Amino acid sequence: MNRDDLGQTSLAGFRSGLGLLREGIGFLRQERRLWLLAAVPVLFALISVSSISWLFWIRVEDIHEAVVSFLPMLEATRWWSWLWVGPGRLLLWLVAWLGVLVAFGLSLLAALLTANLFSAPFLDQLSVRVEAIESGAGPKTSEALGDRIGETLRSFAAEFQRLSLLIVLWGSLSLVGFMLPGAHFVTTPLLVAVTVLLLPLDYAGFALDRRQYSFRRRGRWLRENLPTMIGFGGVAFVACLVPGLNLFLMPALVTAGTRLVLRTTPRIVV
Repeated sequence: MNRDDLGQTSLAGFRSGLGLLREGIGFLRQERRLWLLAAVPVLFALISVSSISWLFWIRVEDIHEAVVSFLPMLEATRWWSWLWVGPGRLLLWLVAWLGVLVAFGLSLLAALLTANLFSAPFLDQLSVRVEAIESGAGPKTSEALGDRIGETLRSFAAEFQRLSLLIVLWGSLSLVGFMLPGAHFVTTPLLVAVTVLLLPLDYAGFALDRRQYSFRRRGRWLRENLPTMIGFGGVAFVACLVPGLNLFLMPALVTAGTRLVLRTTPRIVV
């Protein structure tokens, strides 16, 4: 494959990733039998996001001061030094509030991922039914109580592992940003980039769990479909920052992630 063909393939994959959320929303609108199952994660998201937004709002001044404390202080020693101190202070003021905005965005994302954890059994079943509908399979036969409990615990454990990985990466980069002066100019974009790349693994995680994909195999799957993952993760990240809209996105994102897995991996019987 030459460079032009590779560029066209990458662009097509990126555009495909951007459209996945829209496809997930359209699929749920069409399949009304999934609405009740999708409503539970929305309720959890509403509670989680409302709580974190209220906590952030009452502590926003402290958060702003914490961000400012890591920025340099510009002092005017002569009257002419205001020629650069004035614009510099304005730039630092903008950077400080941008840092607060990024912190709020990451807090909202953390709240949604926490809601994902509690919604895991419902999202797992939603993914199963989406895959069954897409494959044309009939409804599953009733499972024994023990099997249902086992599936619930498995979905909790799998989602907890994915959430823990993201928290460890967030914590490590945030610690470096706080410990090293000026490092936040590097760690903040890295936080966004890591989040964008890991979001597809989270929302596609239930379908990948059913295929028993190992951590290494998931990483290979991510790399093999990188343009699509960047598009999907990017639109998911931005959409999660939109107040109100982010409360209703989890079912659509899991639906989109499941459809992404169906397009890029061998089908299984569900």
